Amino acid sequence: MIYDMRLLYRYSFLSVFLLLLVSCQPTGTLPTRVPVLTKPEEVAVVEEVAVETAVSIAIPGTFTPAPAVTIDPALNFGDNSPLGPTLTPSITPILPTSTPIVQSGPPTRTRVATRTPTPIPTPIDTAPIAPDPIFNSDYPVITGSKLSIHVIRNNDKGIMDFVRWAQPSTIKVVDDLGFTSDVREASPNTIIVGRVNQLDQEYAGLPEDAARAYVQRHLRKYLLNSDVDYWEGWNEADPNVENMDWYARFEQERVREMARYGLKTAIGGFATGTPEVNEFALFLPAVETALQYGGILTLHEYGAPEITFLYGGALPGYPAYPDRGALTFRYRWFYRELLEPAGLVIPLVVTEAGLDGIIGNRPGPSGYGWQDFAEYGVQKGWGNTGSEAFMAQLAWYDRGVRQDPYVLGFNVFTAGPVGHWWNYDIGPLLPMMTDYVINQR
Repeated sequence: MIYDMRLLYRYSFLSVFLLLLVSCQPTGTLPTRVPVLTKPEEVAVVEEVAVETAVSIAIPGTFTPAPAVTIDPALNFGDNSPLGPTLTPSITPILPTSTPIVQSGPPTRTRVATRTPTPIPTPIDTAPIAPDPIFNSDYPVITGSKLSIHVIRNNDKGIMDFVRWAQPSTIKVVDDLGFTSDVREASPNTIIVGRVNQLDQEYAGLPEDAARAYVQRHLRKYLLNSDVDYWEGWNEADPNVENMDWYARFEQERVREMARYGLKTAIGGFATGTPEVNEFALFLPAVETALQYGGILTLHEYGAPEITFLYGGALPGYPAYPDRGALTFRYRWFYRELLEPAGLVIPLVVTEAGLDGIIGNRPGPSGYGWQDFAEYGVQKGWGNTGSEAFMAQLAWYDRGVRQDPYVLGFNVFTAGPVGHWWNYDIGPLLPMMTDYVINQR
């Protein structure tokens, strides 16, 4: 089934201008639906244990970079972007005036600089780096909270307040990239994942050609926003089994092309409830290549009307497990069934998470963002107010992802909303999120 409801909601009444601002796009098939096995208060979460376990990664053969290419100005400079960050912050960041509940400096871990960006997009030959993506000095086991935020526009003072005081493990930014330098200064150890919005995502032509054209189209923005650690490509990809081989090759070549300019890549970007396990198996070549070049995997996980919807449900061809789901914790199927046995454990960032009513065949009231389900969450006993109810559900998800050392963080959608994303706005919750993350240290 196609997300017809999402397609209608997002595009039927928006102008082309607003489409260029949004961060999500219509996506594909719904996950297999099964009854919810547990009530929120009965969901069992195993006591979190920080386990530092060495992993063995199988390294494919060395890739020989292609000869230097001439950059097509029509692809790279067509946006006439200025010689500076592509967008400046919407507001001047304001330093907090009150002392946080627990004042603490940045985490003791340090991140190793791997490149010195240049505003001149000259390709460089780059051999694959030795993968050790999780347990080295860059990616230790994270024992505190992995909760963080997704940002469409830096138009809320609470965004940078959250970054300063929470020192989040990750942050996701879309299009409004100029303030990433402020994020880097305020929280040096935060992993910044960025994406440049692009609406045309077609599985057409040779995937390698499409990947190189994609990188060249956005390369100037990548190089001018050097504080971004990993760049995503397509948003909410759902290639299905018919196109997964094409998409894997696309992502492989995108990783290689980015590496020629000293850039790191976040592959995948899969939509909520996708892909199926047999489809993800076809994506493993892209995971191998990403590991060669020090990349990460990203995907989205939402539930509705509660974040626990379909938690404990099975996927096609597999039995049900009490600690996996068809929506949230779907990633565990990919890791436990495929990536761990193959020695391909790749760092993961859930770049969008929370409540999203576009999910079909679900109970509860109509709605889209978390604010539409605030009253429902109170009725179900998650909290005394809608804000408390949503925060409690995020804490439940946080407790789970903290058990998986390969998960670097998850980003709640969204801060700084525009257009029709206002009912997803987490701006009012940012002080509560800040206190929560601080208290989890």
